Amino acid sequence: MGEGEVISASMHYLTPTEGGGDVWSAEAASAGRRGTQKIVSVGEVAVPERVAGLLAVEQGGPVVARRRIMYLDGEPCELTDTYYPVEIARGTGLAGTAKIRGGAVRLLAELGYVGTRAQEDVAARMPSENERASLSLKADEPVLELTRLTLDAQDRPIQADVMVMPPRGQKLRYEIRIG
Repeated sequence: MGEGEVISASMHYLTPTEGGGDVWSAEAASAGRRGTQKIVSVGEVAVPERVAGLLAVEQGGPVVARRRIMYLDGEPCELTDTYYPVEIARGTGLAGTAKIRGGAVRLLAELGYVGTRAQEDVAARMPSENERASLSLKADEPVLELTRLTLDAQDRPIQADVMVMPPRGQKLRYEIRIG
């Protein structure tokens, strides 16, 4: 790993952390950088088309969404939208605007929803105008879109994340246990 290089490893975001700290801040700090985030909005929304199938929710049905902008050393580096089925998140800290103490993975586990499997898809595409402005991108700069679905032991979808980031300086690490 080069000096100051942040490598995002999905496994860190799928398991509760000791002490329940902020995984993004810890990942950035391990590279000598400063990772922060801003909650843009939280609440029930009509499920986006691409997320409906992932969460097995009826098209246009309600989901709880948490929208955030992630910053690295004060610069926007990722847009993260997290979606939960309403039967899991309604009336919980997942539906509130406050930062979740110990993180969403820990809160989900306390509510009885433990992720045992995750599926991720990564695609390159051109950003929307809103994404371009939010991430301070140049006109011809593409983005990576990482979509993660977390399922429990019964293969029920419990969380879907859609992350949009510029590819410059981005490294994604996947660790796969075989057997």
